Amino acid sequence: MSVNEKDEFFGWDAITEAFEKLYPGQDNPKHYGTLISWRFGGNDPLPGISIYDGGDYWHFVTYGLSEVYEKETDNQEISGYGMEFTFKLKKGNSNSEEEEEAEIKGICGVLQSIARMTFTQGEVFGAYEYLYTGQTEGIDVKMESNITGFITVPEPKCESIHTPNGKVEFVELIGVTDGELQSIMQKEIRVKELYGILGSDVTCYSRQSVR
Repeated sequence: MSVNEKDEFFGWDAITEAFEKLYPGQDNPKHYGTLISWRFGGNDPLPGISIYDGGDYWHFVTYGLSEVYEKETDNQEISGYGMEFTFKLKKGNSNSEEEEEAEIKGICGVLQSIARMTFTQGEVFGAYEYLYTGQTEGIDVKMESNITGFITVPEPKCESIHTPNGKVEFVELIGVTDGELQSIMQKEIRVKELYGILGSDVTCYSRQSVR
C-alpha cells in the first residue's frame, strides 16, 4: 500500500486506535459494513460499525459521521459532522447466541437510521439531548422492551480525538423509556438529571422506567 492510499484511512484508523486502547487485544471486533456505499445510492450512510466486548455489555462505535477517508469539507478544525455515535448494550437479554446477534444487528440498524437524519437533514447531535420518535414499541428486535428512544451523553470511556481530518467527539446514545422522554419534553426533568438517576450508560432492555 502506498503512503497516499494509507493517508485516506487516517480518520478511520484514528477511531480504531482509540477503541483498541480501551479494549487491548480486541483487534478484530465484530464489524458490520455496508454493501452499497451511501454516495453510490445505498440506504445506509455509515460505512461501518464496530462492536467491542465490554464484559457485561457490547460497546458500539460508528464510522462515517466524521471524515473517515479523505478530507472533503473546508473546515480544518472539525472532521465531517464532528462526531461519531457510541452505544452500550447490556448482555443477557437474549436466550441464545442467535438472538443476541439479532439484537446487535438491530442496534446497527437503529444507528444507521439516526445517522440518516444527520446526512439528510443536517441534524448534529451533542451531549445531553434527547431523541424522541413518537414510537411506543421497544427498540429491541421483538419490540417488547420499554426502551423506545434515547438521550445523549459524552462517551465516558473515550474523550474526543484529533485526527488529520479534524476533531471528533464521541456522543453516546442511552436507551430510555417513553415515560422518561415525556418527562423531559414536559420539562419535569433535564437530560443530565435523568442520566444521574439512571446511574449507568449501559442500555438494558429489561429495566423498568424511572418516570
